[in-house]
Amino acid sequence: MFDRTNGDTGSAIPGHYGAEAAGLTLCEATLTAAWNVQGNPTRTPFVTRVQQLFDVPLPLIPNTTKRGNALIVLWLGPRSWLLVESSSLRRPSTLTDFGPKRDVLNALGGALFDVSASRVAYRIRGTHAATVLAKSCPLDFHQDAFPAGGCAQSVFGHVNAFFFQQDAAPTFLMLVARSFARDVWRLLCRSSAQYGYDVVASQPVADSS
Repeated sequence: MFDRTNGDTGSAIPGHYGAEAAGLTLCEATLTAAWNVQGNPTRTPFVTRVQQLFDVPLPLIPNTTKRGNALIVLWLGPRSWLLVESSSLRRPSTLTDFGPKRDVLNALGGALFDVSASRVAYRIRGTHAATVLAKSCPLDFHQDAFPAGGCAQSVFGHVNAFFFQQDAAPTFLMLVARSFARDVWRLLCRSSAQYGYDVVASQPVADSS
């Protein structure tokens, strides 16, 4: 690795940037598909059918997540969840046959939307990850307030963002609208520069290693 400072801060090219120390790792987390499920969680047939269709239960407690073999399900609101998947040769895709699954949920008073193209995910990992995010977000990222498996919607700078803590390393995922992704990446890199950070090649969203 080598040290890059000043004008190169904000580059997505793998390498070391900012201060000499390496307190963070940044990368894009690739999403194969992302679907938004909406419906009434008090209706047992709806909740049961979602689990049957996607092989993972819906998280019903606010700001929590559930993980299946192929999917991560993120709580967005009282009647809304985001299902995210990254490709793997070891397991078949779960987010397939969109039309038939949408029709099943529609019949139960729910809804299904394919939002795969709308968001970009970034992974922030390391000792200073929570501090870097807190520079541009009003959420409390302390482990007591935002534990591993937690998620929440807020802002990063001037951009709406969704945050998910994958593990206690800590490793965070930040999802933002694709149209603002470049601005968010530059702000994230500038906020990380004082600690030193490594940009690494993109990784599947489900991989927190």
